[in-house]
Amino acid sequence: MTAREAGIALAVAHAALIGTLGAKLLADRARLPRGWARTLPYDPNLPIRGRYVRLRLEVPLDSAPDSLPPWEARTAHVRVRDGRLVGVLDRQAAASVRIEPAAGGTRAALSEPVAYFIPEHVPDPSVRPQGEELWAEVTIPRRGPPRPIRLGVWKDGELTPLDLR
Repeated sequence: MTAREAGIALAVAHAALIGTLGAKLLADRARLPRGWARTLPYDPNLPIRGRYVRLRLEVPLDSAPDSLPPWEARTAHVRVRDGRLVGVLDRQAAASVRIEPAAGGTRAALSEPVAYFIPEHVPDPSVRPQGEELWAEVTIPRRGPPRPIRLGVWKDGELTPLDLR
């Protein structure tokens, strides 16, 4: 096999690998549950972040954790109900949520942030004017963290997806 043939074979193998990964993600997007979650401000304070936004996802809990102290870490199953992410507290679950103090009570958010990649020419969508909230639509895989699909803005009781192309 010549060097040229080896190079072509390697390029075909790379294209096949990337193609199967892309096909898997598209299939997951079509068949896995998906829902919207409000994002919470998160800045890792890294000077070189790349062109992505790190988002912490708020996950309202099925059962109110009235007796849990703030900043307590718990595990929960993440589910979609009525198009929104919710968490069900469960000691056997893989997803870790943190209970945080909030105005009027407590809130729960996934401990690990997720990354949403943005094009170079798009300004940071996490910087929102007063009265707007950034939301993320995510799919829920069987294992691993939710995967962001797109971002949206909640304003005046309406959720509008952002066009970030």
